[in-house]
Amino acid sequence: MFGTYLYRELSNRRKQTAIIAAGMALAIALVMIVNGVAAGVKDAQATVLASVYGVGTDITITQDPAQPVEGEEGQTQQQQPRFEFGADDGETTDGTTAISQSRLTSGIASTTFDADALTTAQGLDTVAAATATLALTNVSFSGEVAAPDAATEQGTGQEGAVPGEGAAQGGRGGPDGAGGSAFDVDTFTVTGIDVAGESVGPLTSVELVDGRAFETSDSDSNVVILDTSYATTSSLAVDDTLEIGGEEFTIIGTVTSTSSDATTASNTYIPLDTAQRVADLEGQVSTVYVQAASSTDIASVQSALQTALPDASVKTQEDLASSVSGSLSTASDLVGKLGTWLSIIVLAAAFLISVLLTTSGVARRTREFGTLKAIGWNNGAVVRQVAGESLVQGAIGGVIGVVVGLLGILSINLIAPVLSASAVATTAVAGQGAGQGGGGNRFGDAATTAAATTDIALQIPVTFGIIGIAVVLAIAGGLIAGAFGGWRAARLRPAEALRSVA
Repeated sequence: MFGTYLYRELSNRRKQTAIIAAGMALAIALVMIVNGVAAGVKDAQATVLASVYGVGTDITITQDPAQPVEGEEGQTQQQQPRFEFGADDGETTDGTTAISQSRLTSGIASTTFDADALTTAQGLDTVAAATATLALTNVSFSGEVAAPDAATEQGTGQEGAVPGEGAAQGGRGGPDGAGGSAFDVDTFTVTGIDVAGESVGPLTSVELVDGRAFETSDSDSNVVILDTSYATTSSLAVDDTLEIGGEEFTIIGTVTSTSSDATTASNTYIPLDTAQRVADLEGQVSTVYVQAASSTDIASVQSALQTALPDASVKTQEDLASSVSGSLSTASDLVGKLGTWLSIIVLAAAFLISVLLTTSGVARRTREFGTLKAIGWNNGAVVRQVAGESLVQGAIGGVIGVVVGLLGILSINLIAPVLSASAVATTAVAGQGAGQGGGGNRFGDAATTAAATTDIALQIPVTFGIIGIAVVLAIAGGLIAGAFGGWRAARLRPAEALRSVA
């Protein structure tokens, strides 16, 4: 009886059914597309962040450079390096002395902190993996100065310290350059890696191109892995040597980013213990990378780490996503603000239209419902009838909306709009790409470095969650319209039907 009456009523009111279903379908399709784009943008942001922070990194722990310097157990702010040369340093030829020194530093105002933070993270039951790195800059000073005797004859002879600030400027002494000096400052980034670390961190987002990766036995060895772009620019290859911090390192491999960008987060990678020793930063790290055991544990892990490390900056991947810039960031803002509000407005309009058409339809069916009550239908039966009709109309709109939404998602995936994105590694220091000599920067200065810049084709994932949202909205729309329509129908009385007939 219910099914037969339902089919007949919907067939007789095809126009109303089509309008309600169409409005619901439009709203649901838009919600699906907006949610899908939001998921696609989030995946794209994760891809960019992975090229900087490493695959699987859920949380990073750093130290705010603005924090004041504490004692040995607190954070350390590295000072600007100084290069000091004695009278007997260098090799003198034809009245000119060639000098060269190299320093490994975390950079002026760049903050490191105690490696015990890694132990704290590893001690949490909800942490699946954790590792630490030390971000440094190697600064090399090389050039020629007048030999002491020659300099004295010209009244310009000086010995002792060559401060970093002045050295960064370069140049020659004397009005015609005779008996003067010339020098270059070369810098490149160095990242200390825990060779016994787990599958999280910067090296998880790179792939080996040549040579070999780090082994546990390399923990305190002078070995280095180069980014392929830096190796090419510097004309270096596997088995060559590279001076870092005044010590010779053997190149054991080269790596490249697994993203479309060929640049990794650092020019070079060395064992963490070696980096701490050469930079005179024993027991210090600059970043701890943490992977939670489950995505549902990220918030609790972040809270636990922030409580255990009150002076540290504990950021989740969502927090780090704010560092992503470019058109990807613009797309994220657009989806997060305009797209969401547009979906809400369209959805509210669809629900309102459904409610209005249903209640107005009930008003036109006063005679019908009054007659049904007169022949024995109770209020519950009338309400079920109206709610059933609305629910079916909403379901029809839901099915159409899912199809339209899937077609819209498929169209966007086929077009694959390209978004540009760059992420800034907050733990990196100045010097990236500055290693061509010249000294245009003051070496040792702390600065953020664009660690990954890439173009990403936006792809919208189709998940059961997105389809589930569409189904829930369709049911909710039908129930809301049915509730208002049923309430209106339940108030009708048989006497009204008789007066309507008269």
